[in-house]
Amino acid sequence: MSAFARQDYKMSFSTGGLFLNESLEVARLHEDGEAWEDTILRAMEEGTTSLPKSASNRRSLREISNRLLTLTDEERTYLVEEADRSEQQALLWIATCRAYRFVREFAVEVVRERYLSYQLDLPLESFDILFEAKAEWDEGLAGLSRSTRLKLRQIMFRMMREAGIISEDDRIQTAIISTRLKHMIEDHNPGELAIFPSVPVEGA
Repeated sequence: MSAFARQDYKMSFSTGGLFLNESLEVARLHEDGEAWEDTILRAMEEGTTSLPKSASNRRSLREISNRLLTLTDEERTYLVEEADRSEQQALLWIATCRAYRFVREFAVEVVRERYLSYQLDLPLESFDILFEAKAEWDEGLAGLSRSTRLKLRQIMFRMMREAGIISEDDRIQTAIISTRLKHMIEDHNPGELAIFPSVPVEGA
């Protein structure tokens, strides 16, 4: 996780959610070896995200591509060609956690810890507590306005619901991932299994 440890806190996930259907469309559009910017342009031409404003459309498509590019070729092919709905949700949750250090840390340090200690409710305040702790030593986080923080919290909880990490009433759910997907994650980075609260991680 050394590369993750050096990753800055990008907090550009203040729009949409998990973008499951849109992500599948963009992943299908992407060609091997193609620059993601070219994929974005083609996606805009084809109206992938069906958003009314081109600026919003581009922002969402850039958000989607920033997540998809974290997937390996094998993972992206599996996402498009073989994965069922729950596996697609899991793969996009993986991509989101890889793209965003804060989301990944929240998944491991808050969601997983609460699950393992049988505290299955996930209060909104848990986001605020972790955010304030991280903001004490990160100027970028500390500089975000309260309204932005509230929007980020709203989107993050929406993403977790759409990924099946938490229920509609914000209770942490038992994640069940297929053996095939588990092996793919282990081949890339076994520690990433920790973003699924109920999945055992070797050595943890």
